[in-house]
Amino acid sequence: QVQLVESGGGLVQPGGSLRLSCAASGSIFSIVAMSMGWYRQAPGKQRELVASITTRGRTTYADSVKGRFTISREAKKTAYLQMNSLKPEDTAVYYCNAQAGGDNYWGQGTQVTVSS
Repeated sequence: QVQLVESGGGLVQPGGSLRLSCAASGSIFSIVAMSMGWYRQAPGKQRELVASITTRGRTTYADSVKGRFTISREAKKTAYLQMNSLKPEDTAVYYCNAQAGGDNYWGQGTQVTVSS
């Protein structure tokens, strides 16, 4: 089993920055073999991939966040999402995800609100 705990959400003005963290615990053997990513879900919308990073550090970004968000990984157990130049449309609940093969784990989510 793997547990994911997100932190770092909050209220920020347009143009501001936030850094989300996702700490993984549980089966370390499983965690280090997993890709990690960030998804978000805005009210009335489907959950969407924001960014992901493989065990080898290969990253993928949604077109809407390219050049503004950066995903990184530390010791393969912690994932970060640095969000710069935030826009009101970035407002959503952000979820951390870890997956490998048939295993798929989610955090509880952290709210990010971009508003003046």
